[in-house]
Amino acid sequence: MAGHSQFKNIMHRKGAQDKKRAKIFTKLAREITVSAKISDDINSNPRLRAAIAAARVQNMPKDNIDRAIKKATGAGEGDNYEEVRYEGYGTAGVAVIVEALTDNRNRTASEVRAAFAKSGGNLGETGSVGFMFNRLGEIVYPVDKAGADEMFEAALEAGAANAETDDENHIIETEIEDLNAVREALTEKFGDPESSKLVFRAVTEADISVEQAQSIMKLVDVLEDNDDVQNVWTNVNWTDEIVAALDN
Repeated sequence: MAGHSQFKNIMHRKGAQDKKRAKIFTKLAREITVSAKISDDINSNPRLRAAIAAARVQNMPKDNIDRAIKKATGAGEGDNYEEVRYEGYGTAGVAVIVEALTDNRNRTASEVRAAFAKSGGNLGETGSVGFMFNRLGEIVYPVDKAGADEMFEAALEAGAANAETDDENHIIETEIEDLNAVREALTEKFGDPESSKLVFRAVTEADISVEQAQSIMKLVDVLEDNDDVQNVWTNVNWTDEIVAALDN
């Protein structure tokens, strides 16, 4: 997980400075709607439970959550979102994976392709960079929920593959098939996590310059500003030097 903690700090900094709260709610609502299509029963649908928990962490109003669920069940009017993944290369050959929920694949593909092109990168075929990442489950708790040792022991006892703690968070990794069970066990002990989802973790991280990292972050910013985009993953090694430069 080298570089992971630094990147999490960057993401939290960006979130704290994000003035477009409506965009955050839009992304959360889409995830709730797509999750609720499986089942609107939170007791039998762990993905929906996780989506609602994430919305509550962001103080999303209950009316917004209920409306997103109704869109999935047909009780409310709404768009039919589908999950799409894009893969490509950014500056210095950095691998980038983009996950989106869209009601118009052509529009989203065009906008994602344009973002890559403007940053000097290029959008590739599905699978073009996916082999550079591992797919796994990630559960995040704020650091004040428990001590590092307590969280580590609880996570491993629940079946997690690993758990680490940085200055802000406890980060628990699981196998894909174990994510729901580990989350349920930890929720009983510590309450709802700050986030719980499947993530892409780079197998080997790319060492790049500060200038190149700034270019990559511009690409990430543009992609994340798109309402259709839910997550952006890269294989950058977020060194202390890079993090300090991006913070300034």
